[in-house]
Amino acid sequence: MNPTNFTLAALCLAPLFSAVPAAVAASQVTLTTLPDRVRVEIDGALFTEYVFADGATRPYCYPILAGDGTPLTRNFPMKKVAGEDTDHPWHRSLMFEHSMVNGVDFWNEGHGDTGKSPEAKGRTVQAKIVEATSGPIGVLHTQDRWVAPDGREICTDDRTVRFHATAEARILDYEVALHAPTNGPLVMGDNKDGTMAIRLAQWMTMPHKSQGGGASITGEGTNVQSAGVSAGHIVNSKGIRDGEAWGKRADWCDYYSVREGRTYGVAIFDHPDNLRHPTWWMARDYGLFGANPFGQHDYEGLKDQPHIGDYTIPAGGTLTLRYRFYFHNGDAGAAKIAEQYAAYAAGK
Repeated sequence: MNPTNFTLAALCLAPLFSAVPAAVAASQVTLTTLPDRVRVEIDGALFTEYVFADGATRPYCYPILAGDGTPLTRNFPMKKVAGEDTDHPWHRSLMFEHSMVNGVDFWNEGHGDTGKSPEAKGRTVQAKIVEATSGPIGVLHTQDRWVAPDGREICTDDRTVRFHATAEARILDYEVALHAPTNGPLVMGDNKDGTMAIRLAQWMTMPHKSQGGGASITGEGTNVQSAGVSAGHIVNSKGIRDGEAWGKRADWCDYYSVREGRTYGVAIFDHPDNLRHPTWWMARDYGLFGANPFGQHDYEGLKDQPHIGDYTIPAGGTLTLRYRFYFHNGDAGAAKIAEQYAAYAAGK
């Protein structure tokens, strides 16, 4: 770990986190630091916990709760709940990771995706909490080490997660500054598995084949065709919907569904200053949903160009990526996602 890199990065990034949208002033965000996590409450109600030391291979946010307490992410692998798929145990709720980082896989775990991603599976280890501040916007700034199986430090990062709310939504802004080591470049390899992602609650998913086998299901394990149960839908900023949205580039992507007569949605915004904006979307029918600027050959079917999407951060350099998660009621139209994205792109 390079303390000088961390200090300089923190100073450079500080202006990015200074603006407080006037619309969130009514909400109070409280961050409470515990031995293995930071608890985040909005007006006294749990929003999420940023978990960093429970034995997992990476930090993650779990649960993610809507304003009325409805859980918006899958429980597994943090805990088993009847009716949930138990595939991909490395899909830990909401996380930032990638599958090819200087030849080490930080996305999958164990023997996951053997043959497609590197066999070596790494760990992202929190080194320090720099800031955990309560207020109209809660701010959590951490420093982390990306570590190979043999103990080598592959890279470091500064990540700042900002939590706030409006009358219409709960909002999580996730910003990561990846720092290449001073003694060599950092190569973010072209692979579909990554990068800023969330695994949605089972009830939000589109009709899909259970990852353990079985019929086409919704999140409750119910046969859609026979029960007529509402299922999830995907739409992106270009109007591409459902299964067609996978691998497409767009400013934003929204996943929404109905539960007990009420529509809930999760939108992810790709910041216009991000690398290769608009990004590609890993939008799966079973609820994995994320933005990945490093998966071009997979998403565009360029099998003969497996490294076209590689990106190299020079030795001692930094790449910063910024995303917003917008947890809302109603579908994309009712929640005015296009307008919300425009506000985000304008710095609000």
